[in-house]
Amino acid sequence: MRLWSLHPKYLDTIGLVALWRESLLAKHVLAGLTKGYKNHPQLTRFKKVKYPLDCINQYLISIQEEALQRGFKFDREKINWEFIPTTMTVTKGQLEYEMEHLLNKLFTRDKKQYHLLRKITIIDSHPIFNVITGEIEKWEIIKN
Repeated sequence: MRLWSLHPKYLDTIGLVALWRESLLAKHVLAGLTKGYKNHPQLTRFKKVKYPLDCINQYLISIQEEALQRGFKFDREKINWEFIPTTMTVTKGQLEYEMEHLLNKLFTRDKKQYHLLRKITIIDSHPIFNVITGEIEKWEIIKN
């Protein structure tokens, strides 16, 4: 499971579809509707907010909007639109780590997107996040 801190616009089609599916799974986990993934590190920051389900619903909106801009129809009925708006923080180090992680994936599956993203100097976060100074988040599982 990867709940990207990066803005969904950076993801290729495979990544965007995967993020939608994984975010819906995260929603089920946070709602207590599944036994698996309950302690997954990617859910740590969502569990720390006052209303985790509101937060994941808000997170899903940007994914659904990005999909719509690309001509995909992600089912908006999967989102509970009656949520309390919130923000979370993400560190600059986490965004940089995730961009490198994404670039490694794109190198093998989408060279065009890979070359476009290599040129980016300022990384946009998913709209739910406020970027703060700091290293890679403690919950991140770092892969070499």
